[in-house]
Amino acid sequence: MQRRILGGTGISVSEFTLGAMMLGAWGNPDHDDSIRMVHTALDAGINIIDTADMYSDGESEEIVGKALKGRRDDVVLATKFHNPMGPDANHRGNSRRWIVRAVEDSLRRLGTEWIDLYQVHRPDPDTDIDETLSALSDLVRAGKVRALGTSAFPATEMVEAQWTADRRGHLRPRSEQPPYSVLARGIESEVLPTAQRYGVGVLTWSPLSAGWLSGKYGGDRGTDPSQAHRSAFLPDMFDVNRPGNAAKLAAVTELAKVASDAGVTLPQLATAFVRRHPAVTSVIIGPRTHDQLTGLLDGADVGLDDDVMDRIDEIVPPGTDLNRDTAFHSPPALTQAHLRRR
Repeated sequence: MQRRILGGTGISVSEFTLGAMMLGAWGNPDHDDSIRMVHTALDAGINIIDTADMYSDGESEEIVGKALKGRRDDVVLATKFHNPMGPDANHRGNSRRWIVRAVEDSLRRLGTEWIDLYQVHRPDPDTDIDETLSALSDLVRAGKVRALGTSAFPATEMVEAQWTADRRGHLRPRSEQPPYSVLARGIESEVLPTAQRYGVGVLTWSPLSAGWLSGKYGGDRGTDPSQAHRSAFLPDMFDVNRPGNAAKLAAVTELAKVASDAGVTLPQLATAFVRRHPAVTSVIIGPRTHDQLTGLLDGADVGLDDDVMDRIDEIVPPGTDLNRDTAFHSPPALTQAHLRRR
């Protein structure tokens, strides 16, 4: 598997990252099977694993920790903080108070002494970015963290983080983790160019668009998207009566034809499309089963020529998100009324 350097850090990472969100109660509750998946990924050449404290309420980190026993030194380990880890209002967010607690909890669950990439899972409008970067920089200097990153930051907040770090003497985020797929291309407008401008590595997630590009949907014999595994807790994302989802289904049907003509599967087309962007460092794949993992690994070396990319652009134009109503993350300024009302 090919390697790339993460955001000028000198850290070499594989073009595929194993995403661990589905390891545990959210996806695969069988710890032994989940550990086997981690080992299969490592044996195939993947050397970076991404998880988060919130995934299955810490269970994902525990599984990853078990899987890495005896192999920790060869793995770039990434995790995240921000989301609630209990009912207390201070057990979440991007404050120094929570960061110094959250990192210790993650280190314990992961069974390691250091985290290679510690990422801010989401922006926090209630915490000054100076406060966050100050705390994170201290963790690097203490040897508990090697590099800093962000996730789902809009371009404006990426720039603010870079400038704040420069002006206040903090370490700067060296990576960003946005959602990116053929069906969700909005980051091509500003986020990816901003990452390139500041030398920030990009670890993209959801290349299969929450399963829409798994090959199960679209066409005459496609499965009803409402039967998707994630539809139980994200029903709006798979309701084809919503115009945005209907547009997705139509696009998926056309993309399946493109994949067939190119001699690849739809998931292989989807991951190869994301890898083709020059700003992308690594593509996070988040399989729930061993079969899903091996199917994705089979596409690790698939490349798409310009003719195929042009056909994709005709179906989903550059910079287009087909269904913003079910975006994985919306800016707090839009979702929290108190931020836009006096």
